[in-house]
Amino acid sequence: MAFKLTLLLCDNMLVSSSSLAAEIFNFAAAMTRARTHTAGDLEIRRISSDDKPVYTSSGFTVEPTHSLDDVSNNDLIHIPALWRNPRRAIKKHPQYMPFLRQQHEKNCSITAVGTGVCLLAEAGILDGKLATTHWHYFDDLKKQYPSIKLDRHHFKTEENNIYCAASINAMAELIIHQVGNHYGHIVSQQAQRQFFHEIRNIPDSIHFDDETHVSHTDESIADCLLWMQDNFSKAISISALASQFGMTTRSFNRRFKTATGLTPNQYLTKTRMDFVCDLLKTTDLPILEVANYAGFFDASWFSYRFRQWSGNSPSDYRQTVRAKLFN
Repeated sequence: MAFKLTLLLCDNMLVSSSSLAAEIFNFAAAMTRARTHTAGDLEIRRISSDDKPVYTSSGFTVEPTHSLDDVSNNDLIHIPALWRNPRRAIKKHPQYMPFLRQQHEKNCSITAVGTGVCLLAEAGILDGKLATTHWHYFDDLKKQYPSIKLDRHHFKTEENNIYCAASINAMAELIIHQVGNHYGHIVSQQAQRQFFHEIRNIPDSIHFDDETHVSHTDESIADCLLWMQDNFSKAISISALASQFGMTTRSFNRRFKTATGLTPNQYLTKTRMDFVCDLLKTTDLPILEVANYAGFFDASWFSYRFRQWSGNSPSDYRQTVRAKLFN
C-alpha cells in the first residue's frame, strides 16, 4: 500500500519548506524500489483549504492536486513554514483546523515547520504538548497559546505523533526520521548522505516528550546500558548479560525493550555501528582494525553487517563521508 504524504498549502508559504519534504520522500521511494524491485509505494498529495491555487512567498503559485474531502486517510501531513505573520493563514484557512483535529484523532503523524506550527496550535492539538517554532515567533506563540509546552532549547520536538521543527534544516531532519520509520534504517542512512554534508544521528537529536520517549527509569537496565557502552568491543552474550544483571533472558529482553525501545542485540549493534561510523569518518585506521575496535573480529562478517546497517560497504561509506567533509 502506498505511503500517503499530504502537503498543506497556504498563501505566503515558503516553498522550500514543503518541496524539500517531497524531494526527500521521492528519493527514499526510489531507493526502496532500487533495493527491493517493488512498485512505487509513495503518493504525494497537495491540498488547499478552498481547492484553489495558493500564492507563495516567492511570488508564484502552487496548484493543489486534491481537496480536503479527498484525503481522509493520510500517513503523514506536512505543514509548511509561513512568511511573516502566521495569523493571516489562520484567518485565510479556517477549514484546516477541524481537518487537523480529525487527522490527529486518527493517529496520523503531522510535521510542522516554523510559523506553520500556529495551525496546530489554533487547532488545539498542541495543548499541553511539547512544541517548538521559529525563534522570531516564539514569544508570540507563547503569549497566544500559553498551554503549549514550548521548548526554546531544541530545534525539533515530538509528542503523540506531532513533530515540530524550528527551521527548514530541522524540518529536513524530521522528514529523514519519518523516512526511517517507513522505509527503514538503510534507506534513511542513504537519504542522510544524499541531503546532508555530514552523517547525523537524527532520531537521537529530537526532543521527545518523557511520556512518549521512555527514559531509562529501570535502574538495572540503566546500569546494563552503561556496561554495554564501556564493553561493546568485547564478545557479548545476551543470555550471559541477563544473568550478570540478575534476570532471565526473557525478562531481560522485555525490560530492555520497554526501557529503550530496542532489543539488547539492536542496541548493541547500534552502539557498535555508531562507533564504527565515527572511526571511518575521522581516522585512517584500516577497516579490519576499525572492526576489531567495535567488537567484530571477522572481516567478512563485519562487512556484511555494516552493509546491512548503512547500505554501503565500510570503504564506500568512508569515501562518501570523507568527500563531504569541509576542512
